Amino acid sequence: MSDASTTVNTDAGQGSFGQVLLITAVATIGGFLFGFDSGVINGTVDGLRVAFNSQDIGTGFNVASMLLGCAVGAALAGTLSDAFGRRTMMIVAAVCFIISAFGSGVAGSSTEFVIYRVIGGLAVGAASVMSPAYISEVAPAKYRGRLSSIQQVAIISGLFIAFVSNYLIAQATGGSAMNEWLLGFEAWRWMFWMELLPATFFLVALLFIPESPRFLVAQGSTDQARSILTRLSGAKAAHRKVDEIEESLANDHKPSLKDALGQFGFKPIVWVGIGLAVFQQLVGINVVFYYGAVLWQAVGFSESDALLINIISGAVSIVAVIIALLLIDRIGRKPLLWVGSVGMTVTLALLVVCFSNAVTVDGAVSLPGSYGLIALLSANAYVVFFNASWGPVMWVALGEMFPNQVRGAGLAISGFAQWIANFAITMTFPIMLATAGIGLAGAYGFYAVCALISVFFVFKAVRETKGLELEEMQG
Repeated sequence: MSDASTTVNTDAGQGSFGQVLLITAVATIGGFLFGFDSGVINGTVDGLRVAFNSQDIGTGFNVASMLLGCAVGAALAGTLSDAFGRRTMMIVAAVCFIISAFGSGVAGSSTEFVIYRVIGGLAVGAASVMSPAYISEVAPAKYRGRLSSIQQVAIISGLFIAFVSNYLIAQATGGSAMNEWLLGFEAWRWMFWMELLPATFFLVALLFIPESPRFLVAQGSTDQARSILTRLSGAKAAHRKVDEIEESLANDHKPSLKDALGQFGFKPIVWVGIGLAVFQQLVGINVVFYYGAVLWQAVGFSESDALLINIISGAVSIVAVIIALLLIDRIGRKPLLWVGSVGMTVTLALLVVCFSNAVTVDGAVSLPGSYGLIALLSANAYVVFFNASWGPVMWVALGEMFPNQVRGAGLAISGFAQWIANFAITMTFPIMLATAGIGLAGAYGFYAVCALISVFFVFKAVRETKGLELEEMQG
């Protein structure tokens, strides 16, 4: 990797940007699996309902069960990675992805299915905090925002591929996840088994990337860290970076969960991380990810059309994340978050208006007149605003906003909060949908209010981190 296209010149030496990009690509496969595992459930809800004879609350728990594992995985991964390494925890996550993908497809009961989904949740939770943390610790500050944003591109790509896979498998069986496909197994089982391919590739690829240099310095493996940094950023920059990391750790003990504690339970910077993580879920984005097919069927679209709409939303999401990737290191993290909050508030309010005008015809819910088109456009505009802002920027911010001493614990706590909020939103949506007086309008009204509150949260609490080295972060 010595040609001009993969070599970066800095004032401190010469290093291979190509290697940084390759390492980033491998780490973000965890994000791809995060997205795939989150999106695959979207097309299987009807199949699960029939296979396990579950009602609204049971279906909600089957869908949301993974998120309990996510919360535990995120909480444990941050602190365990301080002891065993970022790469090591990603390898553990890859193994859990494989077990979950296979087990979810062979499950014969709701209990068995939930167990395998929780294992998958452990993997998703670990990947959700480890991949951005790893990327932020190997990437030069100049490119860190864009490289960390690739994580969200991978997440949305995983969602998109899951939607495409679900749609094609359902179409191959006559348009329903409940029909049999290859070897006599139902289509919804194959939807889960498709994840085995990228999960296995992730496990193998992880064996060929190095451990985080910052972790190695913290563990006393300075020479190994310097060797890795030399390959990534050049000899002079590597020596300078090792010195900076050692200086930032010189007067501190080994990182632990206690480092995040402060006067009001947690240090202020950790509360900001919790706020970012929770608001990303309270705006309701994962209702679209997990229940997109159910949502569109609820307003009159067929199952096949609803799965196709998911594909359109996935493609739009990828474009939106690429926009964020191009802007994040130019205009910064805070402006993107603020604009995203405003845009989501407006588009969610439009959805509330549309769903408030829904009517029931022959027992089926539909949107009269132009409301269906407005809802479809508003929902996709909402997805664009989210994925051009809070989707990638929240993970970038969490990966870089904490001081070295607090990073593992801060990520663990924020990640745990993010997944608990995700669980609450996912679990309550089908209940609200079936509750008289709430329905789609009430649910999206709540998400719109949360988006409005996030506007003020960003303005008051979030600090800009564009261009700062991780050693410059203050708690």
